[in-house]
Amino acid sequence: MKFLFDVFPVVLFFAAFKLADIYVATAVAIAATFVQVGWLKLRRRRVDPMLWVSLAIIVVFGGATLALRDETFIKWKPTVLYWMFAAALAGAVLLFHKNLIRLMLGAQMQLPEPVWARLNWSWAAFFALMGAANLFVAYNFTTDQWVNFKLFGGVGLMVLFVLAQALFLARHLEEGKR
Repeated sequence: MKFLFDVFPVVLFFAAFKLADIYVATAVAIAATFVQVGWLKLRRRRVDPMLWVSLAIIVVFGGATLALRDETFIKWKPTVLYWMFAAALAGAVLLFHKNLIRLMLGAQMQLPEPVWARLNWSWAAFFALMGAANLFVAYNFTTDQWVNFKLFGGVGLMVLFVLAQALFLARHLEEGKR
C-alpha cells in the first residue's frame, strides 16, 4: 500500500500527460503531492521527510515549468530528488558518521556494521545513477519517451533494486539466526 501511495503522483502525472500535455501533467503532479501531504495530515499521520522534500522540489521545479512554459524544469525534478537522496545518504556518513539506512531500518532488523555500510552506500549509488539515467533519457529522447521512462523505467528499476536488496539482506538475516 505504501508503494502505491508513493507512486500516486507519478501515475497521475503519466495519465494526465497521456490525456493532455506536460503542463497539465505537471499541475496534476503538484496537486497530487499536496493531496498526499494533506491526506497524511488529515489522518494525523507523520509526513516522511522525503515526502516534504519531494513536495518542495515539485513545487519549485513544477512551478518553474508552469510559469516559464518550459518542460526542462520538470524533467530535472527527478534528478534533483534522486541526487539529494544520494547526497543525504553519503553526506550523513562522511560528515556525521551516521548511517541513515540503519537509522530507518535498524529497529526492524539486526545486521553487522559492514552490511549496514554496504546497504547505505548501495542506496546512495543507486540514487546517483537514477539521477543520471533520468537526465540521459530527458536529453536524448522525446518528452513522451521520458514520461514513459519516468513511470515504467524509474519504478521498474526501483522495484528491481529493492528485490536485489531483499535477496542481499535475506542472506545476512539468515546468517544472523544461526
